Amino acid sequence: MNIDIVEAVTQIAKERNIKREVLSEIIESLFLSMIKRKYGTTDNFEIFVNMDKGEVEIYQTKSIVKEVEDPVTEIALERAQEVEPDLEVGDEFIEIVDPTSFGRRLITSAKQGLTQKIREAEKEVLFNEFKDRVGEIIIGDVRQINREEILISVDNMEVLLKKQDQIYNERYHRGDNIRAVIKEVAQTSRGPEVLVSRTHPQFLVRLFELEVPEIYDGIIEIKNVARFPGDRAKVAVYSNDKRIDAVGACVGLKGVRIQSIVKELNNEKIDVINWSSEPEIFIQRALSPAKPNRIMINEEEKTALAIIPDDQISLAIGKGGQNRQLASRLTGYEITTEKESDWLAAQQPEEKLLLSDVKELSKNIYEKLAAAGYETADEILDAGQEEIAALKGFGAKTVQRIFDILNSYYEEETEENQRDDAGEEVGTEEES
Repeated sequence: MNIDIVEAVTQIAKERNIKREVLSEIIESLFLSMIKRKYGTTDNFEIFVNMDKGEVEIYQTKSIVKEVEDPVTEIALERAQEVEPDLEVGDEFIEIVDPTSFGRRLITSAKQGLTQKIREAEKEVLFNEFKDRVGEIIIGDVRQINREEILISVDNMEVLLKKQDQIYNERYHRGDNIRAVIKEVAQTSRGPEVLVSRTHPQFLVRLFELEVPEIYDGIIEIKNVARFPGDRAKVAVYSNDKRIDAVGACVGLKGVRIQSIVKELNNEKIDVINWSSEPEIFIQRALSPAKPNRIMINEEEKTALAIIPDDQISLAIGKGGQNRQLASRLTGYEITTEKESDWLAAQQPEEKLLLSDVKELSKNIYEKLAAAGYETADEILDAGQEEIAALKGFGAKTVQRIFDILNSYYEEETEENQRDDAGEEVGTEEES
């Protein structure tokens, strides 16, 4: 029986890549459990497992006594002397235990326990193997599809592709061949759990390494990656060899390299840009396909304002704001965009109404106001009627007239602006 068990275990070891030392420990613990169930103790038992010969030897140490009270730990003198005549009371006697004496039921139960322990050992082997492969791409077959996860068979191991790690617009079928990056390996109550991902930025990095030899060789570096999986991604690359164009190498002749990656990611649009240590240049490139006219950086707050030509503002922002968000993630700066026309308008100083331009004011009133230090209509209106009335030579009626004249100027300007805005709206409706 013991030879059959050892041979079976040895065969399993070869098939499942389990170390012989581990299997030897499993077999030893298996026989110890049988001993414990039969004799109630393992204290006076020793087990020797010889994997090369396929043998298991069990030795039971007993004390020699005249009258046996505990057959598990004691042996009668007469019986011991049948084996070795020179033995005396008080000596130790080593008895070889026949494994067949455990009985069929106990042996069957032990074999079942052996199978379970081998499974556990196999999982431990796989766990140790996969934990060193985090960040590596695996290829497997879809085995089972559930609502929250997909089970993929890889090298005799089932790995999990959870919903959040699936590209949202992909559809999977049982038996499909699938690639993913090993995201995490953890020990759980159910045993080792290997999580893989198709949405993780590292998956895109590994795909570039597979398709672009210069990246694998270290000539070109991927500095950063930002993704909206299934929709769009931006990849910043840098060449350590001035003779090699980083973007050109990644795209490939006629786009063959980048298209292979795009196809793997279900037509995810990928922008490859040259990395720069200068934030302004890097942000400008990251906002591609838009071409900002100016970038203003705030290093303390890690923010940037990009001034965009009016006809390119939608390109800079992108569908659902994706282009701007990806550029922010890629560069590490919170980027805001502004139309060039709006920015220029904000830079122009506000025109103020000079008192000298108000023809309705008499020369005498103007000179008195100027002598008091007032030059613009805003200054008069901000001061208020009481303050102006306190000036020498200004009565209440005169002050009221001054304010009526100045307020009428601003009212006319407001009405004119409203007419201009209305005209623009009508023109827009006619064009549409």
